[in-house]
Amino acid sequence: MMSLLPPIFTVLHFCALLGLCLYGAHRLWLLKCLFFDAPDAATPVPPPFTPGEVFPFVTVQLPLYNERFVVRRLIDAAASLQWPTDRIEIQVLDDSSDDTALMVDERVKYWRERGVEIVVLRRDHRAGYKAGALAEGMRRARGEFLALFDADFIPPADFLHRTIPWFRDGAVGMVQARWGFCNTEHSWFTGVQALLLGPHFTIEHRVRYLKGLFFNFNGTAGVWRKRAIEEAGGWQSDTVTEDLDLSYRAQLAGWRFVYREECPVPSELPVTVGALRSQQQRWAKGSIQTARKILPRLLASKLPLAVKLEAVAHLTANCYWLLGVVVMLTLYPAVTFRVGIGLHQILRIDLPLFLGTSGAITGYFLFYAARSGRLKLGELCLLPALAIGLAPSISLSVLKGMVSFGGSFERTPKFGVRGRERVPGLAFLYRQRSLPYLALNVFLFCYSLLPVAFAWERGVVGAIPLFLLFPIGFALVLMKDLDELFISRRAN
Repeated sequence: MMSLLPPIFTVLHFCALLGLCLYGAHRLWLLKCLFFDAPDAATPVPPPFTPGEVFPFVTVQLPLYNERFVVRRLIDAAASLQWPTDRIEIQVLDDSSDDTALMVDERVKYWRERGVEIVVLRRDHRAGYKAGALAEGMRRARGEFLALFDADFIPPADFLHRTIPWFRDGAVGMVQARWGFCNTEHSWFTGVQALLLGPHFTIEHRVRYLKGLFFNFNGTAGVWRKRAIEEAGGWQSDTVTEDLDLSYRAQLAGWRFVYREECPVPSELPVTVGALRSQQQRWAKGSIQTARKILPRLLASKLPLAVKLEAVAHLTANCYWLLGVVVMLTLYPAVTFRVGIGLHQILRIDLPLFLGTSGAITGYFLFYAARSGRLKLGELCLLPALAIGLAPSISLSVLKGMVSFGGSFERTPKFGVRGRERVPGLAFLYRQRSLPYLALNVFLFCYSLLPVAFAWERGVVGAIPLFLLFPIGFALVLMKDLDELFISRRAN
């Protein structure tokens, strides 16, 4: 039985590499569409609403749970939105269990005294988490349209004037704005995240919108037509990405979505590796849950083949985290099993495959960095290392998404940080579990050194830089976790 393991690992290794190649090819296809397809400027911009016509009624929803560091900023920004005062209401959907509730009451009282129609809706439970809070708020909402903002977002004053006019087209069910980032310069860590998240909007959303493919509401910085939510079946909590799930159900129901690249909404990137990890884990688990829920119905529909293929690529994209882990875990047995044909000969096969895959993905992010004016080679080099270090924990969430529905909604801690501002001293109160991931990354760091040692022993120095990428990634996240652990303990 043991003799069968090396060839099985070798097959798994190349299957995972093939999967990553397909992922890289899809990234190149997105770039091709962006370069050669019709420009966004061809889309006619609808006229703005003017004082001579009746403005549609808008309900602004602010779902909250223990957001002491950002709640004042959020409510103040929402209360400052430009729209006729008799045609807008603000709902603060507060499920908080800490002193956030006191801060909410203080700001709501402040703005009510100044004529803003703002209410606080609280539940005595957290059933359905964010989806449950939004569903409860929608039952009481008077607006024809619902604008949603998470706690770490800062909507600009003209947001409604730049999004609501798109609903003049009665077929439009949702308008999504681009996420901006207000703390990109805080550290190398947030800079790399901006590089990781930015293409999702500037490339993926834009291409899917232009080509008439399905894309998703991102849970915040967007506006829904209330009727579109109702006809799609409402907010549901059987996945932990209720926004992605609702997006696909609404588009399957025939509603059209609009993406606006020119309408950025500033948001706060996670400043700790624990916060980023929990965010990515929820997104990965939820996307796989949504794929299991939605794809059978979507593939059985009469939608164009292009829509179906892109939906499969979109909803299963987080599997690349798992594929990357499989490549890493099977690298050593795959190399040692074929050592009889010579390590140099092995690398003639493995190296082009790996470089082709990583080159396509790196080129994708390089293009975005150059296009966005944030071409920093340091961040570009750190991106694959950070992805490798996070991949094992995110892969576990992918596996959970394959075998379960729903689950607890773990919030991503936010600290109200802009630019290079320091993290507040009470941030340790939102400390997340890191010891299990520390232990996991220590083990994987040691294991990933085996191919390096093997190449060194065989005198194949040229393979060492390639093999070193994995232990460097685990070491990077390991050091970041340890640093944050020591800081939080000193603060405590």
